[in-house]
Amino acid sequence: MTRVMGILNVTPDSFFDGGWWATPALAERQAQRMVDEGAEVIDLGGQSTRPGYVEVSAQEEVARVVPAIRAIVAGTAVPLSIDTNKPAVARAALLAGAQWVNDIHGLQGDPEMARVIAEDGCPAVLMHCEQNFLAEPGDTMEKLVRYFVRSLAIAAAAGIAEGQLILDPGIGFHKSAAQSLEILRRLPELRRFGLPLLVGVSRKSVIGHVLGTPAADRLEGTLATTVLAVQQGVEYVRVHDVQANVRAVRMAQAILTPA
Repeated sequence: MTRVMGILNVTPDSFFDGGWWATPALAERQAQRMVDEGAEVIDLGGQSTRPGYVEVSAQEEVARVVPAIRAIVAGTAVPLSIDTNKPAVARAALLAGAQWVNDIHGLQGDPEMARVIAEDGCPAVLMHCEQNFLAEPGDTMEKLVRYFVRSLAIAAAAGIAEGQLILDPGIGFHKSAAQSLEILRRLPELRRFGLPLLVGVSRKSVIGHVLGTPAADRLEGTLATTVLAVQQGVEYVRVHDVQANVRAVRMAQAILTPA
């Protein structure tokens, strides 16, 4: 069954919703709205990773996310994920009430991240993100597999149980539009790891590449990728527009799994 993860950015510069949920009250209201619309996880981010983004300090990121986390967990029943590549932010977020860590560097950034996750025992999303991916020769999926083999070795060495882990192929991160589309076609090849998959394509540039539309006009393209994910048995889709995607998931699942 495919579950919907709602994206909630408390950043001024995210490519779609930057600045929309800048206060804890606004973030809490949006989180509750997404839960009401059917989100089963909320993914909170305090650092934009859009193309050309500017890195912020861990202290700034903590200042953005911790007040929002406290407001959200006080009134929201679903798990809250912290989207960060900084161990200090992950630790502060978990202490504030977050229950998942979504690491865009797949444990291959700061070595401390694996220790934070191991100590907490929380679910962790390991995303594929390699700066040299475009230039590195070889089959697209074989390169992804090699990356995840390294990530899982780091997890095992740190004492993270496989049952905590979810894999995300990192659509759009250091990838051409053609590579992103290829990965979406070949997602079942990642089943060799026996782990749940998460796919995040919501309003990304690969949709704009195909449809010629700006981020504000990519909902239909997002829904198409969500239905494809359902068809391929993906466990989680990470999206901005929860209600529309929940409906797309329900309809696709009704077709694929008749009563």
